[in-house]
Amino acid sequence: MLVWFLPLFLVLILIGLPIFFALLAAPGAMLLLNGQERDFALLYRNLYNGMDSFPLLAIPFFMLAGEMMNSGGITRRLVEFSEAMMGHLRGGLAHVNILSSMLFAGLSGSAVADTSALGSMLIPAMEQQGYTRKFAAAITAASSVIGPIIPPSGIMIIYAYVMGQSVAALFLAGIVPGVLVGIGLMLMVKFMADKHGFPPASKKHTWPERGQASLRAFFPLMTPVIILGGILGGVFTPTEAAAIAVAYALIVGIFILRTLRWGDLPHILMRAGLTSSVVLLLVGAAMAFKTVVSLAHAPEALAEFILGLSQNPLILLFLINILLFVVGMFLDAGPAIIVLGPILAPIFTGLGVDPIHFAIIMSVNLTVGLATPPMGLVLFVAAAVSKERVETIARAILPFLAVEVAVIFLITYFPAISMTIPRLTGFAN
Repeated sequence: MLVWFLPLFLVLILIGLPIFFALLAAPGAMLLLNGQERDFALLYRNLYNGMDSFPLLAIPFFMLAGEMMNSGGITRRLVEFSEAMMGHLRGGLAHVNILSSMLFAGLSGSAVADTSALGSMLIPAMEQQGYTRKFAAAITAASSVIGPIIPPSGIMIIYAYVMGQSVAALFLAGIVPGVLVGIGLMLMVKFMADKHGFPPASKKHTWPERGQASLRAFFPLMTPVIILGGILGGVFTPTEAAAIAVAYALIVGIFILRTLRWGDLPHILMRAGLTSSVVLLLVGAAMAFKTVVSLAHAPEALAEFILGLSQNPLILLFLINILLFVVGMFLDAGPAIIVLGPILAPIFTGLGVDPIHFAIIMSVNLTVGLATPPMGLVLFVAAAVSKERVETIARAILPFLAVEVAVIFLITYFPAISMTIPRLTGFAN
């Protein structure tokens, strides 16, 4: 079963079948061919059970909070704040794009929302300033992967749900890697700006002007502080924190900033509901996929194969990073975590790798996969926003992907990068 199962799954994806259906069709076909029709019940039972989870409620709540923030004009305030701080640098709008992604990450935790919200605003602005459209789309797609790394993160919530890890520990472990990705992208932009003579976005702002921009962005910037502060202080769970984020976004948008109207809520709820349903259906299908794969003893076979390559954890981590990077090219991060997490994590924790450290390696690697061709989701979103061809953006994004791969290996071989904050706060050993 294992010999034909994974190739069939990849073929279904490559011919264009949506991942949700491929996750169900591949194991379904194998069960049929093996005469195990009685196990079909596992597919639809686990499809539902995979979504029927209190921790996973955090995902639609965080998506709703992000939609409210974006619709309430809060994204523009973050961009104005970023421009006040970095717009005077050469390649200023590219730096603004990256910093805005880092700030927006603390609101939604979604790479797709980041690409859509910031791309629709910054790609036309960058084009007007003389940047090529493909470069503007590429930097938007590359920086958007920071969204699921800096907390809150939907991908880390899924990992914690599947592997029984602390959501708070994963959130804390993602802070430094996310910032490191942003700094690495800024360094690449500086190199390219000096080489190609990119223009600054604006004159250097005075400190009073920066202070005004900071005040305008104060309430949006408080969102991650409230979320993380409440979770770490034991005031509420991550799921409750997501609901608090929605309430806070509603209060800020309607009563404080008054940039959101009650009439906007039906459209916001519809968009958040559609996005959440896609994610949760993928999670449910991936749980069903995982259950049927376990019948073929695929986890044991793959674990035996991996340990047969080497017993050195450093070599194995290198090989697994390559595997995850390739998987990320074809499979969305959530389903990939659900399918591969239970297989790979026990192998490496058995070799002495901290489970939180491995969770960050896997999460960051698969998140970067969102921006890699041929199936990177944010590439398609960036193409839709910019009206540029996916292939063109894929070529322009390669220097930024090289930076992100370098950061992945730094995170892999220097555990302190991700583990220091969780250890200092008592959430990891």
